[in-house]
Amino acid sequence: MDIREIFALNLKAYRKAKGLSQEELAHLAGIDRTYVSLLERRVYSASIDVLQQLATALDIEPDVLLKRPRKARR
Repeated sequence: MDIREIFALNLKAYRKAKGLSQEELAHLAGIDRTYVSLLERRVYSASIDVLQQLATALDIEPDVLLKRPRKARR
């Protein structure tokens, strides 16, 4: 799993956990809704500035969006 995929999965998961639509998250982060969609679909990579804006909007630390999910233990 590459960093863009990790970021996209985390972004979508945290957005949904907060009960936000892409449009609502985009508004809170000060970016365009279509950009959020493109990030979640791994079409674009986020700059460090956008990473910070999204993390602030989600009320999390930026590094959380870049952490690889733990593998399920059996």
